[in-house]
Amino acid sequence: MDQGFFLLFATVSVIAALMVVLARNPVHSALALMACFLNISAIFVLLEAPLLAVIQIFVYVGAIMVLFVFVIMMIDVREAVLQRFLPGVDLPALVLLVLLGVEMFVLVLWSDRFSVTEPVAMRGGDEIRQLSTTLFSDYLLPFEVASVILLAALVGAIVLARKEQR
Repeated sequence: MDQGFFLLFATVSVIAALMVVLARNPVHSALALMACFLNISAIFVLLEAPLLAVIQIFVYVGAIMVLFVFVIMMIDVREAVLQRFLPGVDLPALVLLVLLGVEMFVLVLWSDRFSVTEPVAMRGGDEIRQLSTTLFSDYLLPFEVASVILLAALVGAIVLARKEQR
């Protein structure tokens, strides 16, 4: 059952990652990146690493996506969608992508690391409990300051990206 969920989350994660690259609209690309991050977090849950899953959600889905949305709001999305970065290089880039994909597939097949999987060692929750206690007691003020700074950056992005209404 775990293998089925892993294959589901991994497949959706790869599809979302491809949508990040192939989407023409930057907002759609950012949403696909968020879906990819959430699926990777679900894979961490399947690997019995809840701390990594929560950190994945807080850091990447929370903070990094705020920065990406800030950048998307700062640029003119309609103008950026119409421009191509390097016109006329689609075929060589596609050939390079296929070669790198084949190389990665061959390396995975020849590797001995993926032939035998070992279960994750179960430990007590002492490390996680200790980290969370330290984070929310000793470092509560820096944690809250970082969240206020991110909120101020988001409000600043909205104010700067708003068109002047006359």
